[in-house]
Amino acid sequence: MGRDLSALFDPKSVAVVGASDDPAKYGHAVAAQALRVPDRRPVHLVNRRGGTVLGRTTATSLAGIGEPVDLVVISVPGPGFEAAVDDALACGARAIVGITAGFAETGPLGLARQQAIADRVRAAGAVLVGPNCLGIADNTTELYLASDRFAPGGIALLSQSGNLALELQLRCAPHGLGFSRFVSLGNQADVTLVDLIEDAARHDATRAIAVYAEDFGDGRAFAEAAAAAGKPVVLLTAGRGTASARSAQSHTGALTTSADVVAAACRDAGVELVATPHEMTVVLAALNGGRRATGRRTAVCTDGGGHGAIAADAAEAAGLSVPELGTVAQQQLRRLLWEQSAVRNPVDLAGMGEQNPHSYGDTVGALLALDEVDSVVLTGYFGGYSAATGGLGGPAAESGTAGGGSALAAGELETAHQMAGHAARTAKPLVVQSMFPDAPSCRTLVEAGIPVFASTEDAARALAAMTAGETAGPPGVRPLPQAAAPLRDPGYHGVRTLLRGAGVPFPEAREITDEAQLRAAADAFEGPYVLKALHLLHKSDAGGVALGLPDRAALVTAFREMHTRLGAASYSVEAMADLTDGVELIVGVNRDPRFGPVAMVGLGGVLTEALHDVAFALAPVPAARAEQLLTGLRTAALLKGVRGRPAVDLAAAAAVIERLTALAAAHPEITEIEVNPLLVRPDGALALDARAVLA
Repeated sequence: MGRDLSALFDPKSVAVVGASDDPAKYGHAVAAQALRVPDRRPVHLVNRRGGTVLGRTTATSLAGIGEPVDLVVISVPGPGFEAAVDDALACGARAIVGITAGFAETGPLGLARQQAIADRVRAAGAVLVGPNCLGIADNTTELYLASDRFAPGGIALLSQSGNLALELQLRCAPHGLGFSRFVSLGNQADVTLVDLIEDAARHDATRAIAVYAEDFGDGRAFAEAAAAAGKPVVLLTAGRGTASARSAQSHTGALTTSADVVAAACRDAGVELVATPHEMTVVLAALNGGRRATGRRTAVCTDGGGHGAIAADAAEAAGLSVPELGTVAQQQLRRLLWEQSAVRNPVDLAGMGEQNPHSYGDTVGALLALDEVDSVVLTGYFGGYSAATGGLGGPAAESGTAGGGSALAAGELETAHQMAGHAARTAKPLVVQSMFPDAPSCRTLVEAGIPVFASTEDAARALAAMTAGETAGPPGVRPLPQAAAPLRDPGYHGVRTLLRGAGVPFPEAREITDEAQLRAAADAFEGPYVLKALHLLHKSDAGGVALGLPDRAALVTAFREMHTRLGAASYSVEAMADLTDGVELIVGVNRDPRFGPVAMVGLGGVLTEALHDVAFALAPVPAARAEQLLTGLRTAALLKGVRGRPAVDLAAAAAVIERLTALAAAHPEITEIEVNPLLVRPDGALALDARAVLA
């Protein structure tokens, strides 16, 4: 069930330590907010100097209140924070909100102080938000312990930035969005982002969870909590750079950036990852109504060809499709519209909306009813007529057609209600892009839960967020397997042996150190042969690989030349695989410090880093998901057969991915492991080279 945070969001009583009459101090803002509803629960103000604050008599200490306090907000200078925490616990506090800064964010000594405080809070059976946070608010319980007000609604906002939270509030207001809760995460010394997501998932008034986080703490636990939430989770994060890959020793490590890891975790957990506060607002507006399209087929409706074409392009760029409507559907639309209207998709009223605004509603209703359509976007001028008569500067007002404009405005408002009715009768999403998003008719749509945007790209992004992803089964993060016995030999043949034990197939091979052992290896299996110099980071680049040696004589000659040039301590003699009709892949796992093992699959061989055609997922990766990763590559056509080449055995490749990623997930001592290349042919898959790096 997760941690009990009831005292944090619905306490029986509240005390603000550090309450102040000085508007420049945070204790003043929190105290003023706490007193907004003094009759909901007792609110005590504490100031060590006594006197009054905001017209209320203060206590000089928590003990001076004379009764237990359920939740204590502490906003005092840093040196007094520990004592205030101890006082709070002594007076029975079950929850503490630490506004005070100067702890983990200042360095190791501050972190040690913070950890000691968190340990004392947990030992007392209490919970602590912060320190170094900006407070909390819960509109459902009328708990206001932050400096600003948040309009009520269904979004739980969990943020490491106070200013970003305020920006999101401002951006959400035009979309009719509000907040069930706000929590400033602070340093997460005790209550973590994961705890808050789990609690928001249980909170009936919360319909969606919005997160701004720079520090995930346990990133894998975050992904697991988000996947299990049963509610939309939208993430805005920063710091997804490439620095983490600089010291990698394998292709997998070198190609895996923080951005890749976060994106993979979000895809697997079903989290909507956004890049800006603006995009977060768009996605939240889209998900607010709970509608999800079951497919990507989008119908575009407009009363102007230009808007329709731009919207179709934007929808396709967002990963949706705008297919031509079938003959029967076109005939149905033709009966609704006039002769010059286009009905193939995009559907263009071609000026009919100016004569009959109800044609908008009739067309949108018909499109929503089609089995061949999963979602609808209305784009362009709709809203312009009511904007004119509503004093919003619409063209009808400027052109002096006031009387006609009034009739058109009334018709447009009627058709807005008509569209709202059509949308209410179906689960399919309807999104509107309008040149006049603040027009009365558009506000009518917003009030009915239909998202309205000013820009075409926002409407397309919203529809993409409302479209179910094509994952193998429901979103989820697969649990890590039980840890296996540690790998002791990270050498080439040690890694090979480990992988073969997990079911990854390899050609026959022998490790040798001299020519006598080389000849014995040649007798063990037939040629052609491959010779590899071992203990080199990139064998091919160093000239440490010789392929297609037809017989023993060629093998001996290659060994003598390579040993003279490289002087490697040992070599591997292997059976040469049949490369006919094969495609070389790379399969690897890199262990991220926050998210644990992360799998990478892509086009492999010597051009891996140059082509950079790779995909990521949290490991372990089941076979069905592995096939999706492969078919999603830019070069996936090579796997399906091109220019007369047969398709390769995707199921065999997926099975190798499943086995390798499960093995890597069970070996926490392995920071990087990869098979490159994994040769996939029409009749199976064969690992041709492997590498592992231990922590």
